[in-house]
Amino acid sequence: MNKQKTFVLALLGACAALWGCSKTRDTSLKTDNAADVNKQQTNALSSTVTNDAIADLAYSSFDEACFNPNTNLYYSTTNKDGIAAIWTQAIYWDMAMDVYNRNRKPAQLARVNAMYQGGFNQYDGYNWNNTTTWFIYDDMMWWVMALARANQLTGNAVYLQKAQAGFDRVWAGSYDAVEGGMFWDFNHSGKNSCINFPTVIGAMRLYNITHDKAYLTKAQSIYAWSKTNLTDASTGEVYDNKIGANPPGGQAYTYNAGTAIGAAYALYKQSHNAAYLADAKRYADYVKNNLCTDGILPAEGDFNEQGVMKAIFADYMMQLVNEGGQSQYLDWIKQNLTTGWLNRDRARNLTYRNYAVTCPTGYIQSYEASSLVTFLQLFPKNVCLFPPGVTFYANTMYGGTATKPIPKGNYTLAQLQKYGFVDNWASSASIPDGWTVILYSDDNFQGTSWQLNADTPHFPNLSPTANDVVSSVKIQ
Repeated sequence: MNKQKTFVLALLGACAALWGCSKTRDTSLKTDNAADVNKQQTNALSSTVTNDAIADLAYSSFDEACFNPNTNLYYSTTNKDGIAAIWTQAIYWDMAMDVYNRNRKPAQLARVNAMYQGGFNQYDGYNWNNTTTWFIYDDMMWWVMALARANQLTGNAVYLQKAQAGFDRVWAGSYDAVEGGMFWDFNHSGKNSCINFPTVIGAMRLYNITHDKAYLTKAQSIYAWSKTNLTDASTGEVYDNKIGANPPGGQAYTYNAGTAIGAAYALYKQSHNAAYLADAKRYADYVKNNLCTDGILPAEGDFNEQGVMKAIFADYMMQLVNEGGQSQYLDWIKQNLTTGWLNRDRARNLTYRNYAVTCPTGYIQSYEASSLVTFLQLFPKNVCLFPPGVTFYANTMYGGTATKPIPKGNYTLAQLQKYGFVDNWASSASIPDGWTVILYSDDNFQGTSWQLNADTPHFPNLSPTANDVVSSVKIQ
C-alpha cells in the first residue's frame, strides 16, 4: 500500500462514554420546552445506552414531529399540514400500545385511551355503517384488531363492543359464503391479503376475549382459504391479492407477510398445531431471504401510505420472536435496527423508511418515519442493540456486513479478523461516545492513518480516502 504521512481527522462533540446496555447516565432535563428537551436528549444519547433509552427517544421524537395533541391523532407529514390516513391511525394506536407494554407508565396508558377518543371524534364514533367514513373493509379491520387489543390491554368493555360490532359489519359485507375468503372493498373486486389475514387476527383476539367458538371457526376458515389462495406453500411468499379466478398476484409486501405471520401464530398459540408455527416461520424466512437487500428490509413507501407497512410487520414479526421463541431472527432484526438508528436524522432523531440511507433532513411523511419506532419498542431489552465497542461495516452508512463490537485495544489484522473484520473492506464505523479510533492502511499499525472520534458513516469522505484500505486499528 502507498505509505504517506499520518493524516488526523479531528471530529468535535465527543461525549462521556457509557458502558454497556445495563447502565445509563442521568439524563434528567430541567426545561419545559419540548424542542429543548429533544435537543438535550439528542446530546445526551449515544449509541451505547440501553435499548429502553433509544426506544423512548425514538417514540418521543416521532410524537413531537407527527402527533397532534389537540386531536390525539397523527399528522400525515412532519409539516403537520394534514391528517394521516384512517387505517394508519389504527397502526399508530398499536404503536402506543407497544410503548405501554414496554414501559407500563400511567401516562402512556392515558395516551392509549386518548387515542381511542381521538378516533371516536374523527370517525363518527366508530359508526361502521357510515359508508363515507368507512369505504373499504380492510380499513375497518385494522381498527377492529386495534380495538380488540385495547380491550385486552385495558379491560375497557366499550373497546370490545366496538370491536365486535366492527367485525360483524365486515363479516356481513366482505365474506364470500360461496367461494370462501374476504373481499377487500365494497364492490367485491378482489380478495386481498390486507383483509384476509387481519380478519384471522381480529377473530382470534375476539375468541381469546369472549371464548365464543364462532370466532375461532371463522379464523380457521379464513386462514385455510388464505393459505391456499394467497401464499406459495413452498416458498412462503405472501401475495397481495387474488382477483376472480386468476392466480394470486401483486407485489409481495412486508405488511402482508406480517399479518400472515400473526394469523398463523395466533392459531398456533391456540391449538399448539406445529403446522401453523411452520407456516409463520416460512413467511418470515421469505421476507428475510427474498425481500431484503444485504439483510435490510425493503424501503416501502415512496411518499405514500406504504411507509407504515414495516410497522405492521414489526408487530407480528416480533411476536413470533418474543412469544414464539424464534430467536434465530434476532441478528437479522438487530442489523436493521442498528443500521436504521445510526442513519437517523440526528437533529430530530427521526428514522426513515429506507434504513440503509440517511434520513432526509426536510419534511417526511409520518408513515415512513414510523416503522423503526415500532421495532424499537418491541426489541428485547436483554439483547443489547449497541454493546460497548466499535463496529465496522462493509458499506458506507453502516450498511452491509458488520463486525462484532470490538473493545478497546490495539488490533493487528489477524486480531481484527476474530471479530469478523476483513482486510481492505471497511467503509463506515459506529464508535461509542468518548472513544478514539485510529485506522491504519497497513497491518501492524503502519501506513496512512486516520483518527476518528465519533460515528463515521463515509470512509470515502476522509482525506485521503480510507475506504476499503484499513488493515489494523487502535481503539482507545
